[in-house]
Amino acid sequence: MLGKQAEVCFEFLLKHSKRYQLHAANIQIQGETQTLGELDYLVFDSKTNKTLHIELACKFYLFDDSLGPKYTAKWIGPNRKDTLQEKLDKVKEKQFPLLYASETAVALKELQLNIAEIEQQVCIKSFLFLPKYFNKEQLPEYYQECVVGTYLPFSEFDTEESSDAQFAIPDKKQWLLSPESLTDWFSFSEAKERVSSLIAKKKSPLVYKKQKGIVEKFFVVWW
Repeated sequence: MLGKQAEVCFEFLLKHSKRYQLHAANIQIQGETQTLGELDYLVFDSKTNKTLHIELACKFYLFDDSLGPKYTAKWIGPNRKDTLQEKLDKVKEKQFPLLYASETAVALKELQLNIAEIEQQVCIKSFLFLPKYFNKEQLPEYYQECVVGTYLPFSEFDTEESSDAQFAIPDKKQWLLSPESLTDWFSFSEAKERVSSLIAKKKSPLVYKKQKGIVEKFFVVWW
């Protein structure tokens, strides 16, 4: 769901860009009996005079310093199902090589593109969350720029209780929306009941906390 939403936004920006010209999006590559995969975007960059094959991803990752040793392995999904390193490996090992498959030549020919002149890039729109009291300045700067919130275990959720605070728990399809777009806000006790139900199912909810005009964003994790 998030990936599709990100694709719509990304394609809109490309189509309205003065720098980039969109040749094609979501190009299905067909084998003899099944679809082999999809190329996300083929784009011409007028600034560098290059044709680009861009693979797009939209991910929410939480920092777990116990994973590693590389930073790319320390970023993991809120339900611990995938890491940034695994995503990069998938792009490198599966999505990028698809450009050079013999079946892809047909699509490139129709677009009048020369495979030898295509440069490959990956664009990962990342929303990063740190442990509650972790100093983001410990991270490389390019990670710091993507930090949007924090996370805490359910056992510490009571520390967020406040009589003048309201809480929202958006569905995953709403994660890209601004807090102002959300209509359902709850007291702490109401929010805790909903969070507890999700935690029991091993689902880590995203929570917004609104207090005195300030909105904080954090995950409550089951692990």
